[in-house]
Amino acid sequence: MEKQNNLGNIKEHRGCMIPPDLYYDIESQVWVRVNEDGTVTLGLTDVGQTRAGRLLHIRVKPEGSHVKKGKPVATLESGKWAGPVPALVEGEILEVNPKVAEDPNFINIDPYGEAWIVKLKPTDLERDLKDLYSGEEAYKAMVDYIEEWDINCMRCV
Repeated sequence: MEKQNNLGNIKEHRGCMIPPDLYYDIESQVWVRVNEDGTVTLGLTDVGQTRAGRLLHIRVKPEGSHVKKGKPVATLESGKWAGPVPALVEGEILEVNPKVAEDPNFINIDPYGEAWIVKLKPTDLERDLKDLYSGEEAYKAMVDYIEEWDINCMRCV
């Protein structure tokens, strides 16, 4: 059931937050935000952090690394899951979030806010965004995914 939460225009379905201003890869449950300076910020979705469970370890490629679209920028590990966080755009890693590098569980608490994983300087942003969902299309695709996998989001503290 769609409802607006107290964070403004962020939609929610079964407790899962779905900000409309982001671009999503639904299958990997990774998001990207286009910043005003042309860089992008990348992180794990609310659905992704819920499915993974409490995140215990993260290994992030170092700043200055060039990553191709679809290749890992990081690897996350929880008590029940380990897997890559793919780059949704090709580019150079400009910044690794020190808070997440120190405590990956922060992603479980604030997946769309301060718990981003990396910032990238994209090589061809327009090309790479074409394959991603955004806005109402992203919301509908995410709702379908949530229903298919019977997910109820929660944030671990």
